Amino acid sequence: MLALVRTLFGLSLVAIVGKIATLMTRMHEGIGSRRVTRRTFLRNTVLGGVGIVLLEATAGFVYFFWPNKTGAFGKEIPIPADAIPAVGAPPFVSQAGKFYLINNEDGALAIYWKCVHLGCTVPFEEGSDEFVCPCHGSVYNRVGERIAGPAPRPLDLMPITVDGGTVTVDTNPDNLIIRSSYDKSQATQLA
Repeated sequence: MLALVRTLFGLSLVAIVGKIATLMTRMHEGIGSRRVTRRTFLRNTVLGGVGIVLLEATAGFVYFFWPNKTGAFGKEIPIPADAIPAVGAPPFVSQAGKFYLINNEDGALAIYWKCVHLGCTVPFEEGSDEFVCPCHGSVYNRVGERIAGPAPRPLDLMPITVDGGTVTVDTNPDNLIIRSSYDKSQATQLA
């Protein structure tokens, strides 16, 4: 049914555009303009087609590289008090913020889950109590220090702020804490 309606609409649109073009031609002939030669018509048609293709390519290029700012990543994300893990427990995983909130004896760390080697997502393995990159084999301990593999340094951290029992993690990539080793001062005391 939709195809029939679309076909009828197209046929009626062609008829209307044809009548408008005929009227426009008659108006131009009456003013005294010359007739369009075949060469001029073909040149204008080719140039118009090339112009449309270039316009579409430019629009596609701009659309492809325009940043997609959807979701919570890049903003401050509050963590509910009941989601904060106990000391030594497996980390809280924030899918929206792309980080692990892990609580150790030194305090809490918000570890960015992107591997510093080639950017793979590094999952936490509860059995070994380590972060293991599935792509290239980099292994990190609970505080994000590199134990093995091709990664050149520890996992990056995200800043944590504690205000009256509310834990907030800043997921802005510009504010990442890039480190060369682990220090106890990097951990945030929650209580």
